[in-house]
Formats: sequence, structure tokens, C-alpha cells
Amino acid sequence: MAPNHGAARNRSEADLVRAARAGDADAFDRLVQAHYRSVYNTAYRMLHTAPAASDATQSTFVRVYEALPSFRGDASFGTWLYRITMNVCLDEIRRSKSQPLSLTDEDDDGEPTGERDLPDLTAEPSLSAEQRELQALVHDAISRLSEDFRTVIVLYDIRGLSYQEISEVLEIPLGTVKSRLNRARLALRDEMEAWAELFEA
Repeated sequence: MAPNHGAARNRSEADLVRAARAGDADAFDRLVQAHYRSVYNTAYRMLHTAPAASDATQSTFVRVYEALPSFRGDASFGTWLYRITMNVCLDEIRRSKSQPLSLTDEDDDGEPTGERDLPDLTAEPSLSAEQRELQALVHDAISRLSEDFRTVIVLYDIRGLSYQEISEVLEIPLGTVKSRLNRARLALRDEMEAWAELFEA
């Protein structure tokens, strides 16, 4: 009998996770569709370039697919997915620490092909040129933070996770999340200080 794709569309996330664990490829595809943009945007904020974010997103969902049979549901699927996403990104950061970050596209030989536009992660077409410039500056400043600071800034201030959710994703105490976020914001302010006068308004 042919799979009922309409039923898959109407399933809750918990139902999709259970079905995907049992080998339902359509259910897994629905989970990927539901979370792809969020995973990509998180990876982009962590890794700074579109190619790296795309690779990390693909790696994340490969890991999710491989690990689904062992997912016990102790945390929500979203929290578990963020944990895998951050682990993939941190692995990539550690692998590429010696390589400078770039805002240029590269061809297949690794040669720059010119400046590219930073993706508008707010999905808001009405942003002014100044707002877009500020967004790019903040994004660049975040990329210069340490791994720990960048991670909590991305999860809390950009992705909107709660302290408790971040504690579960990073598997660190709640108090550590709060203190690390405070220190991360101070570090980000220091990174942005040179540009502060340009955007006082």
C-alpha cells in the first residue's frame, strides 16, 4: 500500500519522531523540512560563511538520522537537534581555527570569486541599508568571539532559546549559562565599541 503523505503532514512532531525512528523516510523528511532553516541559520551564525553552514547543516541531519534509533526523548527533539547542531559547528570551528574567516565566495579550487552578500537571516525585506550594515557588523563581531561566548549568544540572543533549554543543549549548569551569557555580551560590546558612534541613533 502507498504511504499516506497527507497523514504525515498532519502528524505532530512527536509522532514524526516516533515514525522516523521506526524507519519512516517520509516522516524524517518532514522533520528535516521543519527544522532545516533554523539549523542552517544557527550554523551560519556559528561558522560565518554560507558554504560552511550548508555543509554543517547536511552533517547535522546525517548525524540526526544515524542517532535517531537511540533518541530516548529525555529532552525535546528540538533541544536534541540543537545539541547535535552545536557539536557539528564546534567540531568544524576546531578543525578550521588556523584558517582566517572570509566574506568572499570561493570557486572549486578555493580561489575567491568576489564579495558576496550576507544572507538576511531576519527574512525582513524592509530593512534599511543602515540596518543591514549593522546586522553584518554584529555578525562579524560574533564570529570573533570565543567558542563558548559565540555559542551562548547564538542560542539565546539570536535563536531565542531559554536559559533552561541552553543548559540542556550544552549540558552545563543553569548558573553557568547565565554567567557565560553576561560575559559574552560584554565581550561582544567590546568587539562592537569601535562602531558604536556610527549607530548611536
